[in-house]
Amino acid sequence: MYNHEGECGTGAVVPWAGRLWTLTYGPHLPFGSSDKLYEITHDLEQVAHSESVGGTPANRMIHPESNQLFIGPYAIDANGNVRVIPYSEMPGRHTGNARHLTDPANRIYYGTMEEGFYEVDVHTLKPTWLYADENLKEGDKRGTPGAGLIGWHGKGMYSGQGVLVYSNNGERGKQALEEFDAPSGGLSEWDGKSWKLIRRMQFTEVTGPGGIHGNPNPETDPIWTIGWDHRSLVLGVRDRGSWHFYRLPKASHSYDGAHGWNTEWPRIRNIGTETAPDYLMTMHGMFWRFPGSFTSASSAGIRPRSAYLKVIGDFTRWGGGLVFGCDDSAQREFLNKRKAKGDIEGPGQSNSNLWFTSPSLPDELGPTTAEGAVWLADDVTPDVPSEPFLFAGWSRRMAWLQNESDRDVKVTFEVDARGTAHWAGLNTVVVPAKGYLSYFFSDRQQGEWIRARVDAPARLSLQFSYTDVEDRNKNPDGIFTGLRPISESTYKGGLLYGLGNDRWALGLAATTVSQGTSQPAGYYELDENLKLVKKADDSTETFIRERFAIPKEVVTIDGASVLVVDDKGRRWRLPFGHAQYTDATREGELRICREVATERDLFSCHGTFYELPAENADGYAKIRPVASHPYGVQDYASYRGMLVMTGINPKHIKGDSNEHVIVADDGAAAVWVGAIDDLWKLGKPVGQGGPWNRTQIEASIPSDPYLIAFYDKRSLRLLHDSEKAITFTLQADPTGQGMWVDYKQWKVAPGEHVDYVFPEAFQARWIRLISDTDCQATARLTYE
Repeated sequence: MYNHEGECGTGAVVPWAGRLWTLTYGPHLPFGSSDKLYEITHDLEQVAHSESVGGTPANRMIHPESNQLFIGPYAIDANGNVRVIPYSEMPGRHTGNARHLTDPANRIYYGTMEEGFYEVDVHTLKPTWLYADENLKEGDKRGTPGAGLIGWHGKGMYSGQGVLVYSNNGERGKQALEEFDAPSGGLSEWDGKSWKLIRRMQFTEVTGPGGIHGNPNPETDPIWTIGWDHRSLVLGVRDRGSWHFYRLPKASHSYDGAHGWNTEWPRIRNIGTETAPDYLMTMHGMFWRFPGSFTSASSAGIRPRSAYLKVIGDFTRWGGGLVFGCDDSAQREFLNKRKAKGDIEGPGQSNSNLWFTSPSLPDELGPTTAEGAVWLADDVTPDVPSEPFLFAGWSRRMAWLQNESDRDVKVTFEVDARGTAHWAGLNTVVVPAKGYLSYFFSDRQQGEWIRARVDAPARLSLQFSYTDVEDRNKNPDGIFTGLRPISESTYKGGLLYGLGNDRWALGLAATTVSQGTSQPAGYYELDENLKLVKKADDSTETFIRERFAIPKEVVTIDGASVLVVDDKGRRWRLPFGHAQYTDATREGELRICREVATERDLFSCHGTFYELPAENADGYAKIRPVASHPYGVQDYASYRGMLVMTGINPKHIKGDSNEHVIVADDGAAAVWVGAIDDLWKLGKPVGQGGPWNRTQIEASIPSDPYLIAFYDKRSLRLLHDSEKAITFTLQADPTGQGMWVDYKQWKVAPGEHVDYVFPEAFQARWIRLISDTDCQATARLTYE
């Protein structure tokens, strides 16, 4: 699906009238756009409706009494007939629908991202303005007041228990564009007369057991919402007239950002059947199993399923499988600029696709390793417990505590064993004044939720880090056969670019590399039928070779590891892969960084693919390794919802044995095609390196941070050249936000070394080392 806007996201996917209905959206288009409403048949014929008026819609609701689907500004009856509510009558970026509080049979609510609220007659489609959309000029507001809510960038809306609940996840202003932890967002409710702020925080989805139909028992059914802050995810439930909040860990930080742009539309939706419901929640790069009976008195059952890389706007069950509507390839990269990408542009035209999968896919992707905090440098009051934090779903769990106070503090952990709001003591630990503590939970310490309380006023941080059991090995799946091993110097390469001007193809400026010598091999286009066709188009080929050349020297490779200096001047170190990556990287043979899913980058460095958040989501500090591999991937790009890579050696393929490798008819060019989430199948992240390698170090000066998060079997060797014993302290930052905690200390005698194997449950984002004496030292970590 293409449009002519700076972004092409998928706002909604809904089965209705024997078809699948979906629509796309552009980035900020409250009065319409080139986006379309699509109808998809069971044989996957796609029909773009002539009634389409575009915009930035992500709302959807089935209204049972009138037997209509409301999706964007469209109303679709049971026979598939489409009516349109013009943007001239209902302006705004439509983000949510809800059942009416007093006349649900005849009216529904519409809400927009800039706080425009309407009630719409489901028969005539006439909207009544309740609150004016903030995009309107004062003279165009028809005398309608504004809602005046806290926060910006509306996301979810739902009704029940006598109120309309509305969420937003952003904030205007320079601070929100730059600081991921700036105050932002809000959750509000309206009783038909006035608005009330429930919580100042970034919230997205608002729904209930009834999903897009509305709650069947609106007076008693719960209302759910999901959001986040810089500490962790936050899950809210409104039942029996009161709000209750819980915290969950984050798998990915690519969705952070105080402006709210990086999330699209997280959802909680039933992907099962009416008789066997199965609620799926998407939030911060994790698929979650969500209990349809979730209330404050029955909160058991939330479980992580697997991690993912796609940017998902909506999903549904259809035709025996699942369909995910994604935000794949934006022509504008918005705030997601960094020097590691060089001066590369986005695609020539925004596009996205639907992702058709098996029902089991949410359980089959990446490990569920995740982390989050209840307190981060927060002032904590005695005997007031923290919010509950999810404790079930991982076998390897630990906590990090930091006490910035001048006195020792007792921290007592309590658990809710069955999600019934009955709490019992688990253990008490003492965190020394101005000190730290790491605590590993045993297999015997179980419960649905955990919380903490202190015995005295304190300024504390409490971070939970959970590690999944890694079930991948180091061997790539067979779908990658045909990618050339980095050890081979003969292959088919090239540079990739998604074409604009309605050409709807992927351009390839092909190269042939023979024994390390590269020669242009012509220009090719990958079309909608996945045919790689040679074209005579010198101007496009030249444009790609010049504007999409791989930049050099965006990372530094020294004797210790890969050094990255980010756009803020912060230093980070990453592990090595095979030695052959060093020369290939230095010579600019391999692309390092590119956006292949909207507003986050895929970082490819020394044989490992990483998910890299935008700088406004804290960038490299929150980088996540996805998979390591032995391949020399030259370039990669997003096209029609697929990941396309170059660096192919067709001799590894027997006939047509791998459908993921597409070779041109003349045999002179080839590409690999799959989904970005296929990358999990390359193999688990591995590597070796460290912050020091025979490095001259100064006493009390910390090393550069070295990545340890998300790796499996981890060990450290530590040695030095001094003629006297040296004491080394290993510090860990579990958050990526500078919460450096003393973890372990060793005194290393002259001529000796220390070998240390990290516990399986150890999880932190970064580590660094400090020596008590000037010396030459080596700290080498091995991740197997």
